[in-house]
Amino acid sequence: MEEPASQRPNPGVELALLLVLATLWGASYSFIKLGVATIPPITLIAGRTLLAGLLLLGVMRWRGLAMPTDGATWRRFAFQACLNSVIPWTLIAWGERFVDAGPATILNSAAPIFTFLFTALVTRHEAAGPRKLFGVFAGMAGICLIVGVRAFDHIGQEFWAEVAIVAATLCYAGAAIFSRGFAGLDPIAPAAGSLMCGAAVLIPVSLVVEQPWAVSPSPSSLLALAGLAVFSTAAAFVIYFRLIQTLGSVGTTAQAYLRVPIGVAISVVFLGESLSPTAWAGLACVVAGVAAMTVPPRRAAAARAV
Repeated sequence: MEEPASQRPNPGVELALLLVLATLWGASYSFIKLGVATIPPITLIAGRTLLAGLLLLGVMRWRGLAMPTDGATWRRFAFQACLNSVIPWTLIAWGERFVDAGPATILNSAAPIFTFLFTALVTRHEAAGPRKLFGVFAGMAGICLIVGVRAFDHIGQEFWAEVAIVAATLCYAGAAIFSRGFAGLDPIAPAAGSLMCGAAVLIPVSLVVEQPWAVSPSPSSLLALAGLAVFSTAAAFVIYFRLIQTLGSVGTTAQAYLRVPIGVAISVVFLGESLSPTAWAGLACVVAGVAAMTVPPRRAAAARAV
């Protein structure tokens, strides 16, 4: 049976939310760079997950929503936390102690590539057609133009930090596919549940490994932590879980292409990094790639039927 038109997602709204998500997550790399300047990485991410999780629980209570109580759902929350926050965020935070925010954004932008490969070769739950393949290559071409070839000259220096950031990308790809299992829940529930599970894992590790009571964070690091928790985590996670249900896993991870110019631009303004002179051409490629991977094919079919 065809889905009622009133229940279909509005492509314009979904693409606007994709842009908002890309902005929130693009800013996270600069937030992390500022945060790890005086806060150890595990402690920073523990604070990020705890503050954001508590904020979302408060929003749920205000909206009159209840968290699931069955063990199976909470086990899925815990697994999602490992894939989407505990492991990748800690790896990125550790990596950004040695790698600038701009290169970290770029290295972490390959999530749609891995998601595309996972869905095409393993789960096969989304069509891996030529449009999405074009989107993958157009997006990567845009990244190369935005960053410039010189940005890759120093890969090898701080090798393990770069490997850690790429490993985080693999986690994101798996998380995007696994998130489809929360389709029956309000988007805020898996966001809050996975964050609280992540905090439950990270806080004890932080206490044992980094002794956060001995840390003297700077005001800029504390503000960066607040920005990470409120904007780049709590707000972004609600949007993320909604888009997983409307755009699919490959379409949602395509925000990584938008995240590149946005993240690099934020690092230029606030951290003094520089953009490639070919950034505008790269941005055009990025937008084309995102559109190819996210605009529903039925729009084209409807236009032909008129």
